[in-house]
Amino acid sequence: MRAFVTGGSGFVGRNLIAALKAKGHSVRALARSASAMDAVTKAGAESFEGDLSDADRLKPGMEGCDVIFHSAANVKAWGPRAEFYEANVRGTEHVLEAARAAGVKRLVHISTEAVLVDGSPLVRVNETWPVPERPIGNYASTKAEAERRVLSVNSPDFTTVAVRPRFIWGAGDTSLLPELIAAVKAGRFRWFSGGRYLTSTCHVANCVEGALLAAEKGRGGEAYFLTDGEPVVFRDFITAMLATQGVDPGTREVPFGVAAALATVSELLWGTFGLGGRPPLTRTEVLLVGREVTVSDEKARQELGYEGRMTREEGLRDMKLEYKAQSSRTL
Repeated sequence: MRAFVTGGSGFVGRNLIAALKAKGHSVRALARSASAMDAVTKAGAESFEGDLSDADRLKPGMEGCDVIFHSAANVKAWGPRAEFYEANVRGTEHVLEAARAAGVKRLVHISTEAVLVDGSPLVRVNETWPVPERPIGNYASTKAEAERRVLSVNSPDFTTVAVRPRFIWGAGDTSLLPELIAAVKAGRFRWFSGGRYLTSTCHVANCVEGALLAAEKGRGGEAYFLTDGEPVVFRDFITAMLATQGVDPGTREVPFGVAAALATVSELLWGTFGLGGRPPLTRTEVLLVGREVTVSDEKARQELGYEGRMTREEGLRDMKLEYKAQSSRTL
């Protein structure tokens, strides 16, 4: 199989490339900068220079490929809606247009559970849960729109599938983990209502497992949740994950209602007055990590043969080993 990967220099993309290469597949990955080209090359892919803004430019890179894994996205916590729309919606449209023009037969879109965020509790939800017209926050709403575009173009000649990993984590994380550590070190970290609620999680290896299975067996026009299995207490998991990096999150707490109000006011202030940086909290963040968010991956297990082979224990062990190796290299 020959695969084309967008977002190949990112956390999920790098792991996708490595897994594809390990299975003997050839991989070409989109890269828009010298550093991205270096990252995808080190991961084992042939780099293809370009970005998501031009479908005509993307088409040559996709020619001869059997499947596309679309993992590129703007995943920032805050920013102008136009930037999110251009990357997540228009970028996805360009990927779809180029893929069809290049004759690619299958596309797997890396989506997210955030597409469901509308303020309602998300407790043991599955794929029958309706995607709201406009989820809360620029990231969630544009990812939802991108997923809709992907699934709506499914056809007998072009199979499109989406996977929705919940709370991606693991060794080498360049997005979630650094933000958590920075918040702790800056004294900004708080447990929302004590953090003693359940959460689903998805190790990056399990995300990749599900994406590869979706490319092989996924039903066109369908979305599949991916998790590590049974939910875990949020506070216990975050504490264990940070401990692998030698970081203690402490015990400071804030009620969920207070956090939600602060996020609403902060977004209003930053949006109205164009304040620099990002708000201290956003509504999407509070809704995704401030109370229970649990999803069922039963559909993926039944239809794809998904197992979620990486356990949390193994994943945490790998993170600890990586941290020790990095620490020894800096001495």
